[in-house]
Amino acid sequence: MPDHVAAPAHPIVDGAEPKHTQLRTVLATMCAGELAPGDAIPSERELMASYAVSRATVRRAIESLVAEGALRRVQGKGTFVAPPRVQSHLHLASFTQDMRRRGRAPSTRVVRVDAVVPPPEVAAWFGLSPGRTAWWLERVRCASNEPMAFESGWYSGELLPGLDRHDLGGSLYELLGREYGLAVDTAEQTVRAVTADAILARHLDVEPGDPLLAFDRLGRSAGAPLERVTSHYRGDRYELHMSLDTTMEGTP
Repeated sequence: MPDHVAAPAHPIVDGAEPKHTQLRTVLATMCAGELAPGDAIPSERELMASYAVSRATVRRAIESLVAEGALRRVQGKGTFVAPPRVQSHLHLASFTQDMRRRGRAPSTRVVRVDAVVPPPEVAAWFGLSPGRTAWWLERVRCASNEPMAFESGWYSGELLPGLDRHDLGGSLYELLGREYGLAVDTAEQTVRAVTADAILARHLDVEPGDPLLAFDRLGRSAGAPLERVTSHYRGDRYELHMSLDTTMEGTP
C-alpha cells in the first residue's frame, strides 16, 4: 500500500465473505456514524487504494447501498449519504397531512391545471358525456423543500367548478372540504414499482432510470367519482409500512 494511503480500520481480507460484502458493511458503518446526510463518501479511486480492492468490488458495494436508499449518486458530482427515508402507513390521507404527521414541512409546486377532454376510459369512470371536460392537475410535492412526489391526475369538473381559480399549492383535500364541502371518503389504491423517465427525473431531482413507487388512486366522495390520480414517489426517499393480522380478508 502506498505510504500516503492510511491503513483502513477495517481491512478487506480474503475469506468466505465476498470482498464487496465486506466493503458494503464498512461503507454502511461509515454512513451511520462518521458521515452525515448529504456528506460525500470517498471516491472510487480512494476506496480502491485504501482497501486494496478492484473497481468492480467498489462499484458493487456502492450499488448495493444505492439500491437500499442509504447512498445517492449525483451525476458528475459523486456519491452522497442519503437522508433517512420518509415512512408512511397505508391510509386515506393527503400528502400534506402525511408529512405534517412526520414532522416535515410540506410544500407544493403547481405545474399545470387545465380543463381537458379526458381519454375515453377516464370519461367513462367519471360518467362524462362526449366532449365534456375534467380537470387535469400536475403538482410536485415536497417535504422540507426536497422533491418527494410528482402527482398527475384527473378531477371531476362537475363536482369541482372553478378549481383553477383556487390556490392549489397546499392540501387539496383540505381545499375540497373547505370550498366544496367534499371529502375523499373511499378510495382504491394500487402500488407498483417503476423507473423515472426524463420528465419525472427532472421534477423529482433524480436520474433517469432511478426507482420510483407509483400509487394509482381512484377516490370517491359519497359514492361519486372525484379523483383519478397517479403519484410517483422517489424510491430512495419513501417507504411503506403495513400492519397485517389474521383477521384481514385473504390472509392465509
